[in-house]
Amino acid sequence: MFIKRVLGVVALTGALLSGVAQAQEARIAAVNSDRILRESGAAKAAQAKLEAEFAARDKDLQALAAKMKKLSDQIDSSGNSMSATDRAQKQKDLAQLDTDLQRKQREFREDLNQRRNEELAAVLEKANKVIKQIAEQQHYDLIVQEAVYVSPRIDITDQVLKALAGSNGTN
Repeated sequence: MFIKRVLGVVALTGALLSGVAQAQEARIAAVNSDRILRESGAAKAAQAKLEAEFAARDKDLQALAAKMKKLSDQIDSSGNSMSATDRAQKQKDLAQLDTDLQRKQREFREDLNQRRNEELAAVLEKANKVIKQIAEQQHYDLIVQEAVYVSPRIDITDQVLKALAGSNGTN
């Protein structure tokens, strides 16, 4: 069903572009969204913001992992000299630390992914506004963001990156 719909849209787009091309030559451009998300100042600022926002939690996770390793090493090195009760208690503590660490790591990843998606959506929203402005100013009929192949002749990614840098003071 989805493929039929996509093929229908492609056929309709082809027919429309063919009609437009016959009436006048269509102006088409392409933008590499991945480059925008890697190279733009807004994307780099978003990454720095996320790193700062999650640094304390990351440090806490590392400290918890170090505590767990220390306890594990202690059990390994002096486990034979401990009483069965002490050894069992330390193993129980180790298992609890492992459970806590896994839960906190999962929560950390989920929160980080959610915030990353929010930040990247904001970057893409800014980029889309810039792309629309470029399309209107330069009279493009179509600008695509995802394609299998794009000729460098119609790639305006550098222009979008420059415009983004000019709109917020960073690249």
